[in-house]
Amino acid sequence: MPAPTLVMATRNAGKVRELRDLLQGLGIGLLSLNDFPDLPEIPEEGATFAENAETKAREVARLTHLPALADDSGLEVTALGGRPGVFSARYAQDRTGPKAPTDPDNWRKLLDEMAKVPWEERGARFVCEIALALPDGRVFTARGDCGGYIALKPKGNHGFGYDPVFWVPEYESTMAELGPAIKNRISHRARALAALREIIVSLKDEL
Repeated sequence: MPAPTLVMATRNAGKVRELRDLLQGLGIGLLSLNDFPDLPEIPEEGATFAENAETKAREVARLTHLPALADDSGLEVTALGGRPGVFSARYAQDRTGPKAPTDPDNWRKLLDEMAKVPWEERGARFVCEIALALPDGRVFTARGDCGGYIALKPKGNHGFGYDPVFWVPEYESTMAELGPAIKNRISHRARALAALREIIVSLKDEL
């Protein structure tokens, strides 16, 4: 009997790597959207992380006829009224024109906007909403978050996204300085997936 298979609804290399690490040991075959080059891009037009995650999971499950796991995640900064939020991945689009912004483009814009904000007001959190959609239409969801501060300057070479400028107080380091072993215990994505892991195990015979 072939191993159950799950499609990770992303082409982001950093997310694929983290999800593979977090899902190891379940005996489940993992594919990503890189294994389905003809699948169209699924626009993230929802007002919330949860809406985007569920839409992506449902659509990928429909198109591939396989269970699909999608996450939508980003950074919410208190001093910016919750921005960049669902626009985290394209926060610096106004600076890059038609070209998709890179991770450094995004966090440099963030640091520019936070330049005059004092340390005690630089609170922020990473948020992750995960959705698991089955081809029969059922959807299961979970949420995780990780609190910290926006650093004064980038540090570290691990991770991706805003990791170099996200300060984790309990480790006195940015997320990008911690490395994958610690990040995969404390990150928003790790916490969301831990909440969903029991559901995945219970559904293993259906995957």
